[in-house]
Amino acid sequence: MFSLISRFRRWRREKDPFPTAWLPHLEAHVPFFSELEGEIREKFLTLVKLFVWEKSWVGAGGLEITDEIKVVIAATAARLVLHLDLTYYDRLTEIIVYPSHYNHPDQVGGVIFGEAHAWGTVVLSWDAVTHGLDNPRDGHDTATHEFAHVLDRQDGEFDGTPDLR
Repeated sequence: MFSLISRFRRWRREKDPFPTAWLPHLEAHVPFFSELEGEIREKFLTLVKLFVWEKSWVGAGGLEITDEIKVVIAATAARLVLHLDLTYYDRLTEIIVYPSHYNHPDQVGGVIFGEAHAWGTVVLSWDAVTHGLDNPRDGHDTATHEFAHVLDRQDGEFDGTPDLR
């Protein structure tokens, strides 16, 4: 659960300006960003910056986490709660990013592009994230898929019926 102190921190950080150095990452990799206008665009930018600042980011498989990676992944998460709020991701604490698909230690012979864990971690392949954003109609948007699992888990189960208002 998000504590009162955490809520206060979020409230204060909302007032911090969106880093202008991050805008080119959105413009280059997030096709739907150009369609956002006015208040919706401002809310989206607020959600992106808070998501980036509040989550722990871990590079795996030799990947160095950059602002570009954080901002682009945060954009996919923010899109799902744009008309809700960021509290739906309060249980999510960590994003682990591999440069490409990876082998899961518990699976033999299978490659993984992403996974969402019940304990508050999402694991993603950076290649899969960018491929999903570059091809919005092919049905292979790994980041959106994994963040949808996080939303689904809010009611305690991965059951395909997220408890959204």
